[in-house]
Amino acid sequence: MNTIGLDIGTSSVKALLVAPNGEVLKVSCPEYPFQTPKPLWSETDASVWWDATLKAIRELLEGGGAGSIGGIGLTGQMHGLVLLDAKGEVLRPCIMWNDQRSFAECDEMTSIIGKDEILKITGNPVLAGFTAPKILWVQKNEPEIFAKIDKVLLPKDYIRYKLTGEFFTDVSDASGMSLLNVGKREWSQDILDALAWPRQWLPEVTESTEVSSKLSSSAAEMTGLPLGTPVVAGGGDCAAQAVGSSIVEEGKVSVTLGTSGVVFAQSDQYRVEPKGKLHSFCHAVPGKWHMMGVMLSAAGSFQWFKNQLAGDERRIESQGGKDAYEQLTKQAASIKPGSEGCLFLPYLSGERTPHPDPHARGAFIGLSLRHGIRHMTRSVLEGVSFGLNDSLTLMRGLGINPSNVILTGGGTRSSLWKQMLSDIFVSDCSLVNAKEGAAYGAALLAAVGIKVKETVEQASAEWIVETERILPSDNVKIYRKVYSHYQNLYPSLKDHFSSIAEIA
Repeated sequence: MNTIGLDIGTSSVKALLVAPNGEVLKVSCPEYPFQTPKPLWSETDASVWWDATLKAIRELLEGGGAGSIGGIGLTGQMHGLVLLDAKGEVLRPCIMWNDQRSFAECDEMTSIIGKDEILKITGNPVLAGFTAPKILWVQKNEPEIFAKIDKVLLPKDYIRYKLTGEFFTDVSDASGMSLLNVGKREWSQDILDALAWPRQWLPEVTESTEVSSKLSSSAAEMTGLPLGTPVVAGGGDCAAQAVGSSIVEEGKVSVTLGTSGVVFAQSDQYRVEPKGKLHSFCHAVPGKWHMMGVMLSAAGSFQWFKNQLAGDERRIESQGGKDAYEQLTKQAASIKPGSEGCLFLPYLSGERTPHPDPHARGAFIGLSLRHGIRHMTRSVLEGVSFGLNDSLTLMRGLGINPSNVILTGGGTRSSLWKQMLSDIFVSDCSLVNAKEGAAYGAALLAAVGIKVKETVEQASAEWIVETERILPSDNVKIYRKVYSHYQNLYPSLKDHFSSIAEIA
């Protein structure tokens, strides 16, 4: 039987129809906006996700084939706060993962429960992007809304409710709420009691391959899918993306070069970085965990550089010439590793790992009259790579030692950048055939949930194969030296970043 993978993203729903052998048969990706009603705020009307989901499923089923669908797997943006009343109606727009309004509530929640206790229970410090501080913000600022809360859901689980009428989530997505005992893979009653919030607000939490519920009659009529189609628990987008990239065994690591950058490692045991610099979450692989470092401006740094400082290259592209990114990387390839002493800090949006600092800022350091756009381009690529290596270094310190790193995301189109990452990581790096991200992982989880495949590991081995391997070059030695200089920059500038934030 075929499966459907649904990814409820920040700006679109991505839906895949996937055959039992892992072949992607059809793709649909309806888009929608989100709102920023105030500085640092980010919200979405949850109804747009449902409308886009219906459109996506219908597009997958154009021409027939509904009877061949064995199950649906769900994934989506993590951390978003969807509040329902007792009638199942949405109380307010979803406060999204990238909303930063709840800094004060993070401090308040940490003081109530205790910094060490929070880290021990949830595997992470309380961050403004997480769900629980958003609830606390609603409690303090919208008491009339807070008084009506009957259910607290994550974005993908709101779509599950619309599909099935049932309330479920999975352990990987729940890990990002600051409400789950991540080691025990269950809701933390201690945290709920400390905040005086009822357990009844929260959905049942299951492993990612469990069939959580089945398609309701109303949803069957609206989608065209058969009544009772199994809906599998699925996972948060980072965990599903990793499943869709074969990160399903201890020691496997992936690096995603998207707008943000993610370093993701499976762990067979519950590990916590002592200072909370890495995220520790339940994995979508049953009974496993993962560690994750998040860099807020990875390929986004390169995009900023192109848009703001590469006018000639953009002009050539607009006149029918070569892609601006290709022009820039070709120029950068002519510069030796280390960019002749020009270093770049990629903290254009603040940073999360290993420096959870919203005031951190980007910087070119070491510029001289000799440096030009070729040096600056290379230093941007190197700076992002060093930032990603910060997370990998922390993981190695906790006993995770990858022999190979899977590279995913748009940045992997650059041969220069791929080789640079292999040299800086001092590791083989690989690309795989699976290119559809979290939605593909959700479809794989669905295939396991409906028993088309026995285990996540088996499905991954059959569906995902290596297509390219990059080996470290002779540049490893010089990059080790440059990286040591890079590591000294943030500690030296941290206090200055805070002062500069007051000017901004």
